[in-house]
Amino acid sequence: MDWFRRFSRLARIRLAARRRTPLTFQDVSIVHDRVWWSDIDELRHMNNGVYLSLLDHARLDLMLRSRGWQRFRAAKVYPVVTAQSIAYRKSLELGQRFQIESRIAGYDARAVYLEQRVVRQGEVYARAYVQGRFLRDAGGVVPIDEVGRIVGVDVTEHPAPEWLTEWADHVKLPSTREPAPSSWE
Repeated sequence: MDWFRRFSRLARIRLAARRRTPLTFQDVSIVHDRVWWSDIDELRHMNNGVYLSLLDHARLDLMLRSRGWQRFRAAKVYPVVTAQSIAYRKSLELGQRFQIESRIAGYDARAVYLEQRVVRQGEVYARAYVQGRFLRDAGGVVPIDEVGRIVGVDVTEHPAPEWLTEWADHVKLPSTREPAPSSWE
């Protein structure tokens, strides 16, 4: 995705969030978009990496409209993606309109989990699951119960599905304080 298209999409989401209906953390956020020239790969459909960037934008819409972003920044906390998985079902082609639906799937003791769908004319074209953690501007990880207090959500009332936390356990990497050598053995 070229820098101009990425910036313009981010600006559109930030500006539109002010005018759109506020959301709660249990609501589904819907962001409308279309496939541009800069999204297309050599096979003439939307590049798989572009999907990931657009999912980032859609999560921002959910955070802005639920006032989570504002609360996190006031607490000097920010979200990061720690794991994600996406399955592609159908290709999006130049000029096609689509929407990204995002919702929080639940929480565990360490993370928040989201489900995101790329939908065209009511049909799911791709689906992603995302695990996110929260970090402090000054350094360090924010416990998920503190994240819940920042935004006014009882995270224990919305547990992540067991299969999703198992998936996260299977794909996780060592802590940044532990070695993680690249070995193909």
